[in-house]
Amino acid sequence: MKKLILSAVVLFGTMSIQANLLPVPQETKTTVSIQSEYTEVTADAVPAAVKTALQTAYPGAKLEKAFVNEKKEYKLEISVGDQKATVYSDVNGNWLKI
Repeated sequence: MKKLILSAVVLFGTMSIQANLLPVPQETKTTVSIQSEYTEVTADAVPAAVKTALQTAYPGAKLEKAFVNEKKEYKLEISVGDQKATVYSDVNGNWLKI
């Protein structure tokens, strides 16, 4: 009888160990990127300071497209030879890192 009770205790003890597994927390990372909307403008609408800064920093660069947002920040799509790039500038021709 003692062996029967002892085996029942061992059996229930091992079953309860499986039931006590801790849940693994799943971490979710959410990245929110706030970007100002840019609207396309003509190359003539780009200020002279931005054009001068572009030619100084990237000699021989051709301005393909220009965009501006409400903060007067410019997104410039340029090409130098066969390479294309997108650079950002403020209205004074200072380069922005975005």
